[in-house]
Amino acid sequence: MSDLKIYDTYKREIRVFKPIRHPFVGIYICGPTVYGHPHLGHARGPIVFDVLHRYLVYKGYKVRFVRNITDVGHLVNDADEGEDKIAKKARVEQLEPMEIAQFYTDSYHQMLQALNVRPASIEPRASGHIIEQIDMIKTIIDKGFAYESNGSVYFDVMKYSKDHDYGKLSGRILEDLIAGAGNEARELEGQDEKHHPNDFALWKKAGPEHIMRWPSPWSTGFPGWHIECSAMSRKYLGDTFDIHGGGMDLLFPHHESEIAQSHACTGHQPVNYWIHHNMITVNGQKMAKSLNNGISIDEFFSGNHHLLEKAYTPMTLKFFILQAHYRGTLDFSNTALQASEKGLNRLLQAGETLNRINPGNSSDLNADTLKVELEAALDDDLNTPILIAGLFDLVTKINTIAAGQMSIDSENLIKLKALYQTFVYDILGLKNETESSSDKVKGVMDILIELRQVAKQEKNYPLSDTIRMKLSEIGIELKDGKDGTTYTFN
Repeated sequence: MSDLKIYDTYKREIRVFKPIRHPFVGIYICGPTVYGHPHLGHARGPIVFDVLHRYLVYKGYKVRFVRNITDVGHLVNDADEGEDKIAKKARVEQLEPMEIAQFYTDSYHQMLQALNVRPASIEPRASGHIIEQIDMIKTIIDKGFAYESNGSVYFDVMKYSKDHDYGKLSGRILEDLIAGAGNEARELEGQDEKHHPNDFALWKKAGPEHIMRWPSPWSTGFPGWHIECSAMSRKYLGDTFDIHGGGMDLLFPHHESEIAQSHACTGHQPVNYWIHHNMITVNGQKMAKSLNNGISIDEFFSGNHHLLEKAYTPMTLKFFILQAHYRGTLDFSNTALQASEKGLNRLLQAGETLNRINPGNSSDLNADTLKVELEAALDDDLNTPILIAGLFDLVTKINTIAAGQMSIDSENLIKLKALYQTFVYDILGLKNETESSSDKVKGVMDILIELRQVAKQEKNYPLSDTIRMKLSEIGIELKDGKDGTTYTFN
């Protein structure tokens, strides 16, 4: 089996994946801040990293997949000042913050289940790891890379940058950050607590408006947004682990700050491979409240949104996302979604056709060669569009065999069925959403094919032709082959 090669955002190059401790692989993915229902943009990350998870398991690795839940410390505008996003929602809804967190965590899990995304090995919550975050902050202070100010603790970016490259992951130049921060500092509240505007909060003293608060050596307060991921990934995966993933919107400041504080604490780079997926746009524009183009997952599945021409199924959304490479932007449109819907149906119907094929004595295809080609697509930086193109080529072969225009022997047929199951269902994580309905349709079609066969035997050709014609009018094509009659949906 060939090596998996993935693009490392930190080193800006395609690298052969080599785990720290073969065959074990540790993956940490930044999960949601749970203060609202998941929207279209929240679906891409789970789908992309689910395929990575599934493919690593396929390649024989033992994967510990950690995805966090942020339920405290993420302030509005991703800043160091202001109201906690969850606490703000709780105030508006007149609920306890943990009620808000639990309600929207459940909503997020419902999306993952609908999209057939495998559960995480561990799903830690920021509020459940306050002790680990405080301990990590203490160590960073002891090593001279953080300082206390009026009950809050800030990471000293300038001191860290003397010997380390703050900004390397995101491609930011420290001098530009300094200039930008200096221009904006006068407009921001609370900046007088910091030694420098670029410093970021590790711990914040709770003001009267903050509901969620914990005791610490510095004040009664709450952790900063960035420290939670460093503390939780370190607890469950170690000082240095294999893969950290997330969206490109997290490159700066979140992941950049993770690297700095983890490195300052342990003396080691925390991650061997950084993987980032790109964003979903809507008709060429970024999703934003001001543009009224944000589509929640519930709206997507119900069709209840002014930008949607119809409702789309979870698997249609999943297939749509997988048809684009994870590092490229993906633009939503009804035309693209409907094309994905047709393509998905064609792919899944081929599986039903495959199960009806009877083997011959010879084979015009080699299933082992097809397997190598499909693996090569995913080994090339998880290139799902190339994999799907290979699967559609496989669909053509399946239909050609079913029509009697190609032959396949028993050995290759068994391998072909295994390939289809592995890559369509086990790795891409697709599923037949209308399985029970499909069984009923198959039963009806078997009856119609049998009635048509009887009509032909009785030389009632008008009835035979009428059955074929009426089915064709509703998009069902009958194909007569040496092994009998099969059907496809157009």
